[in-house]
Amino acid sequence: MSSVPFTTADYTARMSRAADAAAEAGLAGLLITPGPDLTYFTGYRPTAITERLTVLVLAPGREPVMIVPKLERPDAEKAAKDAVAFTDWTDGQDPYEAAREHLSPDGRYGISDAAWAMHLLGLQAALPASGYVSLSGGMPMLRAVKDEHELARLEAAGAAADEAYHGILKVPFAGRREIDVAADLAALLIEHGHSQVDFTVVGSGPNGANPHHEAGERVIAEGDTVVLDFGGLKDGYGSDTTRTVNVGGAPSDEVRAVHDLVLRAQQAGFEAVRPGATCQDIDRAARKVIDDGGYGEYFIHRTGHGIGLTTHEPPYMVEGEAQELVAGMCFSIEPGVYLPGRFGVRIEDIVTVTDSGGRRFNNTPHELGTVH
Repeated sequence: MSSVPFTTADYTARMSRAADAAAEAGLAGLLITPGPDLTYFTGYRPTAITERLTVLVLAPGREPVMIVPKLERPDAEKAAKDAVAFTDWTDGQDPYEAAREHLSPDGRYGISDAAWAMHLLGLQAALPASGYVSLSGGMPMLRAVKDEHELARLEAAGAAADEAYHGILKVPFAGRREIDVAADLAALLIEHGHSQVDFTVVGSGPNGANPHHEAGERVIAEGDTVVLDFGGLKDGYGSDTTRTVNVGGAPSDEVRAVHDLVLRAQQAGFEAVRPGATCQDIDRAARKVIDDGGYGEYFIHRTGHGIGLTTHEPPYMVEGEAQELVAGMCFSIEPGVYLPGRFGVRIEDIVTVTDSGGRRFNNTPHELGTVH
């Protein structure tokens, strides 16, 4: 089933909510630069993100306005002409002068994390009394709560990633390099509707003990434990799932025990999902299981991250993040145990918050998989 296109009404409503939220946060407005934030609010994706200033200004009680290079205005108008007003500037002009008339001289603004430093510094030079805060720091919930059409896209992306996992279980592992299996995973994601592959982690044996290992020249051997973590974008929204498999013969007792521990931790994190719980509650629930099992020092990363137009975005399931969960939020739950020089285990699902708890967007078996 094809995804429902977003409309001008959708974008207008998002911008209105964001401007109101900025006022509630004590900000004069928001400055949205190319990247996922600009796509979220307008549907506009510049052909290339360059040194030329493009910024959408959202301010309470004012019409949204996008400041764009004149040569790029036709493309911007094609995407967002019914949702915003436009101001353009040409090469040779000072773009920050074009922006200044739309900003308060001493305003404090939220600005996209993806903004180039040169643009932030240019705005500060043009408006010395102005101040800025990153959107992830000042307004981490800006894109966190998804509407029904976003949820449908995330669900479809998760289902496509699940199909890729079913497919990868059928390919040979033993005697092949990690990068060869990773290429198979990427091809499967594309085959099942992804337009972009962001990562295909294949961490075999000792490489699985490095959470940020992707894929290398190591030849996978019989008996290896392999961490498979993969995802990308389908219809503009992200997938991200992890399963751990064993190659060939029966896994060791310790591999089974660690996998069972991580599986119970992942389930505990999922069962903690409910409106009103905090992000850190999810981390605490999963971490307690692994701590109690004696492997706490080997769980070395946060339990999860938000997902939407990008595969990693705020908020994060980590100690110290007291943001309350709200129905429509989507994030990963991915505890892991990593034994240096030996093996790693991670299990990850994307979950959305519902009025009564959590719902998974990944539904492949969580048990230790077997490949050959």
